[in-house]
Amino acid sequence: MSADIIPLRAAAPQPSLAPLLSLTASGMNSVNAIILDRMQSEIPLIPTLAGHLIAGGGKRMRPMLTIAGAALCDYQGARHHKLAAAVEFIHTATLLHDDVVDGSELRRGKQTANIVYGNPATVLVGDFLFTRAFELMVEDGSLKVLKILSKASSVIAEGEVDQLTAQRRVETSEEHYLSIIGAKTAALFAAATRIAAVVAERSEAEEAALDAYGRNLGIAFQLVDDAIDYDSDAAEMGKGQGDDFRDGKMTLPVILAYARGTSEERQFWQEAIAGFRTEDEDLAQAVALIAKYDTVSATRDRARHYAQRAIDAIAVFPAGPARSAMAEAAEFAVARRY
Repeated sequence: MSADIIPLRAAAPQPSLAPLLSLTASGMNSVNAIILDRMQSEIPLIPTLAGHLIAGGGKRMRPMLTIAGAALCDYQGARHHKLAAAVEFIHTATLLHDDVVDGSELRRGKQTANIVYGNPATVLVGDFLFTRAFELMVEDGSLKVLKILSKASSVIAEGEVDQLTAQRRVETSEEHYLSIIGAKTAALFAAATRIAAVVAERSEAEEAALDAYGRNLGIAFQLVDDAIDYDSDAAEMGKGQGDDFRDGKMTLPVILAYARGTSEERQFWQEAIAGFRTEDEDLAQAVALIAKYDTVSATRDRARHYAQRAIDAIAVFPAGPARSAMAEAAEFAVARRY
């Protein structure tokens, strides 16, 4: 008896940031040099505290998207380097402020600046980084760029306040949640990519395409972040599992579990989100309910939808390494576990 041998097909490789990192490596070297230079001050605490977060790792997705967008637009100048640094300063400032608001103790696997240096210093250094960002925007000289990035900063602040007012409100809807993350996360992704088309003097349609790419990628990125909080351990995330749960944040895994739950389960969520059930056993019950209704998978499914929208948005640009790297970055944003 004989039979044909059919070789096993190699598994599809996991999406990676490697193509985006390669595409943007040279530009990001210039961006990082600008960041290092502009975070300096005669007040020693400022570069020390800023460096605690800036040098602490992180993907630097937002400035990379500015550099990648410029490559997609075939821009040959260097204006986008300062603007990418401004984007990173805005992002870093919001992280410093967020950690104070949330009382966070860990970020990227190490103690947050507010724990090490205190809340007042952390808030003030965050303010310093915001001013550095606006200095860089003004130096660029484009009122259009200034309008885009200043509007994004305003929207981010609104999103953070909206999230704060929705905290511990179990009735928060999916629509409201998406509005919050569209402001607090996606707005900067959108602005970071859009300004690349502005400096490259591309058409309004191409600007809008890059804006849509960044906005949808930002939503996908935040959806996955919120799924990870109930899906991974602290070693993977670099923060404590269940931080969102203990803070009473209504993220999508919880919103869906609450909507799908029994009356008894809803009672649990009402007490937990209100802050009356925040012990380890309560977190374990929350994770069990989220697993019961598979809402982490549902959240990742929605993230995939937005990632695909991001990929579709840049189809107006010619195929090539830049478009391919940006598409794979969107796939990576959904597939990541940390």
